[in-house]
Amino acid sequence: MNQTGGVKTDRLDAIRSHLYANGFSTIQDLADAVGASLATVRRDLQVLEQDGAIDRVHGGARIAEGSSVELAFQEREKRHLSAKRSIANAAYEKLLPRTAIFLDAGTTVLQLARLIRINPMPLRIFTNGLIVAQEFLNIPHLEVVLLGGHLRSENASLVGPQAEAMLETIWFDQLFLGASAISPDGAIYSVDSAEASLNRRMLARSANGYVLADSSKFGTMATYKVAPLNAAKLITDKGLAPQWRAELANFGVDTTYAELGAKE
Repeated sequence: MNQTGGVKTDRLDAIRSHLYANGFSTIQDLADAVGASLATVRRDLQVLEQDGAIDRVHGGARIAEGSSVELAFQEREKRHLSAKRSIANAAYEKLLPRTAIFLDAGTTVLQLARLIRINPMPLRIFTNGLIVAQEFLNIPHLEVVLLGGHLRSENASLVGPQAEAMLETIWFDQLFLGASAISPDGAIYSVDSAEASLNRRMLARSANGYVLADSSKFGTMATYKVAPLNAAKLITDKGLAPQWRAELANFGVDTTYAELGAKE
């Protein structure tokens, strides 16, 4: 890449980082943040919008909340972190020692993995998440099994026929599953077809499934349906809108509302 291209890439990354940290921002705010002209920022926003990373609105831009374009794992991990940690705390309370659990590759589930690392208990843990598995290196009382399969770089996960075949030989006491989106029809959706297929097999192979989804995921859409939300229990945060709480009751979803911690 030439130097000019490198500068543009750095500027696009800086714009996205600013929007992640600050939410909706005016074009002037973004220009000040990245040290570029208004005309340059407008061109950059057009590129980011075409990539599906942002939505341009009157006078500025925001991150594309309902986009099917998956954000880089490291950047998604930082979003709504307080809510994710609160949900992880509630999920940790549901763990049962000396059982077999499955942790998927989602960023909220990663927060649960970090709690288990800090406060380990005897568990047999299965996962398809590379970053999740790394949390358990050299941790006592844990037996950890990583699924094989095709590496999906966007989510640092292993998916595909080999992973699904391995699931057919395993039974879990508990599953902890993330979600790309919870749609208005009351279903879990994913941005990737292979991951959606694998998630369905996870649900079928577990005695108790828990979906860990912060309130920002509700009312959004992704491309591939995983399952109805009432196929599992739900753990979300108390920031969920009242109308969605009513909808969950209508859908018959067993829901735990986690107390929100301090803002990040």
